[in-house]
Order: sequence, then structure tokens, then C-alpha cells
Amino acid sequence: MARFERFTNVARIGPVHVGDHRDRHGRNATIAACTAPRCDWSADYTSRAAAELAARTHTCAEGR
Repeated sequence: MARFERFTNVARIGPVHVGDHRDRHGRNATIAACTAPRCDWSADYTSRAAAELAARTHTCAEGR
């Protein structure tokens, strides 16, 4: 059965959404996910600063 994810402190940096959540072990984690069409990029980070840096430097491969 899928687990319901609750995201808090969600921000948008360009096409990337950054949000905090609890991982499957109950620890705080931050996720960054691109919402552009046909871009499947997303990643989990242990710090908010790392996720925001990744969001700012992310470039979608679709435009190439």
C-alpha cells in the first residue's frame, strides 16, 4: 500500500518544487522535483540548502 506523503515548507524555484517531508525512516528530508513536461528529475537531500542549490542549478534536457 502506498504511503501518503505530507510536504511542508514548499517553495518553487523556476520549474522546480522544493519541499520538506519525513522519509521512510522517520527522519526529516528535503526533496527537489522538476515539474517541466517530460523532465523526470527529482532527488532527496538531507539539507534544505543542498536541495535549493540543486533547484537553482537544474537545467532540463528537453531544451537541447
